[in-house]
Amino acid sequence: MLLQILPSSMTPIYEQIADQIRLQIKEQKLAPLELLPSIRAIAREYHISALTVKKAYDLLETEGFVKTVQGKGTFVEKISGNVIQEEMQKQVEDAFEAAIQKALRMNFSKEQILEIVHLLLEGDLS
Repeated sequence: MLLQILPSSMTPIYEQIADQIRLQIKEQKLAPLELLPSIRAIAREYHISALTVKKAYDLLETEGFVKTVQGKGTFVEKISGNVIQEEMQKQVEDAFEAAIQKALRMNFSKEQILEIVHLLLEGDLS
């Protein structure tokens, strides 16, 4: 399993790990029931805290993407494509909600917020 950790990113490392594993599950690069690398192995390989990796695995388990079996490891769960899509949509909605709340706190009008979104969508974001 390949991960790209960007320490300078504004996104916490545990979220970067969880996001990438979630995406690999969605893209079926990680198969149902596949054993994930151990927390210690990832921590060692990427020179990060084991607690950070554990936090990512715990988040993924809470969301239903993985299951940890004591003494055996953490495995990818069998999940439908709809569940994955719903989870990803929820994450995007949460990010939009946080950005909108911040803009409103900064006294942006709804029209100004929509204008920003339109400008970003017209730009080359892909």
